[in-house]
Amino acid sequence: MKLHLGPAALLAASFAVAAPSLVAAATSKGEMAQTQKIATVAPGQMVTLQGVVLRITDEDEFILSDASGQIPVYVGPNAVPAVTGEAITVTGRVDDDGPREIYAQAITRADGTLITLSHRY
Repeated sequence: MKLHLGPAALLAASFAVAAPSLVAAATSKGEMAQTQKIATVAPGQMVTLQGVVLRITDEDEFILSDASGQIPVYVGPNAVPAVTGEAITVTGRVDDDGPREIYAQAITRADGTLITLSHRY
């Protein structure tokens, strides 16, 4: 029996072999983005974070937690598209002029469902 791997599977396998501590997540454009730890984010930086929804603090904000820390994630004007305890991947920008929080652009659920967030201000 021959095993046939597509490009995405080969890329994921290379991440697993080359750097076991790295995790890849699909961006809204279908590209692969490297996730990082919450403790390492810097103001103004585009980030992809993987963690668990610790608690929902408002209709459009929640706290994401990983082994390195916690950070508020703002999804407004959208409603939070996740539940407490759910494992998710968040892609967005770290606020550069206020409290440390993420302005989410997309959320990927554990089953691979991609939720692109609209920001109509």
